[in-house]
This record gives sequence, C-alpha cells and structure tokens, in this order.
Amino acid sequence: MNTQLSSGPAIGDVLPELEIGEITRTTLALFAGASGDHNPIHIDLDVARSAGLDDVFAHGMLSMAYLGRLLTCWVPVDRIRTYAVRFAAITPLHAEPTCRATVVSVDPEGNTATLDLSVSLPDGTVTLTGSAVVALI
Repeated sequence: MNTQLSSGPAIGDVLPELEIGEITRTTLALFAGASGDHNPIHIDLDVARSAGLDDVFAHGMLSMAYLGRLLTCWVPVDRIRTYAVRFAAITPLHAEPTCRATVVSVDPEGNTATLDLSVSLPDGTVTLTGSAVVALI
C-alpha cells in the first residue's frame, strides 16, 4: 500500500515513520539467511565477544532494507531513481529502530523529489543516514 502526501510533496514534508519492532537473534538469523551475509559478528555471541563487544549487532544492510520499505510504502519500487546510505552507528540486539524520511527538494517540474533518510534508536542514536530521489509521476 502506498501512502501519498496530500496534493503532492513539498519541501519539509515528512513521510509517515516506519517503526521497527525489536531486533532479535531470530531477526538476525533470518536476515543472514535471506541476504547471504553470514558474518559471524552478527549471529555468533562468542565471535562478538572476542571482538570486544557485549553481544551481536544488526547487519547495516538490514537497516538499509527497512529504509527501502519506508520508501516503497510511499512510491512503487520502480520510481526510486537513487538510494544511498551511510552507516553511522551499530544497531544493537533488542533495539527498536525507527525509519524517517523528509522531502528536501522537489524539481521545478514536479517530476522528482529528493529525500533525506535516517534510522534512529529510541535514545536518539542515528545508526544510518541517507538520501533518495524518487519519481513522482
């Protein structure tokens, strides 16, 4: 289901947030299987501890996938023209990330919109930032 902003997007419009439930060990195991990313730092507690961490943490690409879902709840996937992210912090086990997008520009003809993207944790930690350009028509 695509959510449309009323009367076309304008600079400053905010898409409805996508709140992700708790990131569990099952979430990480399922994502590892689906993505083919079986890096043990994400699924093996002993490996994470040997690296000086308290526990495993989420794949960065999992957060990117959630942001992709936020975008495709607004426009069909074939309208995404560019999508880029920067990984800023880890997403720990049991975190509950929230994905956000804000319209930062609309081309003069109204054909495309550029969005700033982010994933953050309840404590305010931003784990991922990015941008996307989407076709509006």
